[in-house]
Amino acid sequence: MKVKYFAWVRERVGKAEETVEPPASVRTVGDLIAWLSKQGETYAHAFETPRVIRAAIDHAHVKPDAMIAGAREIAFFPPMTGG
Repeated sequence: MKVKYFAWVRERVGKAEETVEPPASVRTVGDLIAWLSKQGETYAHAFETPRVIRAAIDHAHVKPDAMIAGAREIAFFPPMTGG
């Protein structure tokens, strides 16, 4: 699946997007965040406070318990502010 990173998540990971193949045990957005955070120092830094990370599956905002099976794209971004 394609994973996209935005704003400071992208800056910390060091790339805008990538294709990943997580293990079968990774079933939810929360599981994916936990797995990604173990993929190296930059990921650990980007996902060090998972509760503030927002996610979207195929352009629809989702909660951490959302299932990722069948997802084509998952995006991660920090909380947004308006103005």
